[in-house]
Amino acid sequence: MVQKNCTSLITLKNRLLILRFISLISFSVFALFSCGQSSPKKNNKDYSSYQKAYFASGCFWCVEAVYESVDGVAEAVSGYSGGKEKNPTYNQVSAGETGHAESVLVYYDSSVVDYKDLLRVFFSSHDPTTYHQQGPDIGSQYRSVIFYSNKNEKTIAEGFIDSLIRNKVFSKITTDLVPFNKFYKAEEYHQDYKKINPNNPYVISVSNPRLEDFKKKCSDLLKK
Repeated sequence: MVQKNCTSLITLKNRLLILRFISLISFSVFALFSCGQSSPKKNNKDYSSYQKAYFASGCFWCVEAVYESVDGVAEAVSGYSGGKEKNPTYNQVSAGETGHAESVLVYYDSSVVDYKDLLRVFFSSHDPTTYHQQGPDIGSQYRSVIFYSNKNEKTIAEGFIDSLIRNKVFSKITTDLVPFNKFYKAEEYHQDYKKINPNNPYVISVSNPRLEDFKKKCSDLLKK
């Protein structure tokens, strides 16, 4: 690994965090003045025939875009999981007040992509060695989590993690493997954020490089 100057790294992280904050403020102002004219487009498609999986691995703008690039994934929804507060807001989660992690709900066709493939996506698209941090985003809301919905998912995830450790793919793994409890969909302006806001500074600086890095690692899993 290339050793980086700590001061430069901290400065870069602060700059990227500021970019994300400015991005949200700008979008909120736009939404405030435009919401009287039109409401966000709703996705009314029925996903009841698809399997569901839940993951957290940093900013959900990035994670949502990663999973939606995978063949067999019908939809990825940004939201919050892993906390105790009911109906948390973005501001509450960002302040670390609720215990939730920024998460995604993945609707997938198991005849095309299976749960083990989704775990491969998970570990190939973020750094599971950093505790409560993903790139410039720091805090428990950005922690690495696999939320299993049943015993089978737990067993598969445990086996996958054991394999990574055994083969020394990572120096360590800080990912939490916990039972799924509740998923709260995030505010509408967070949905498909990268797709809707391609020129956003945070998207350009963080989301795009992360997605492109994933695509290079898992080209065989991508939609054609």
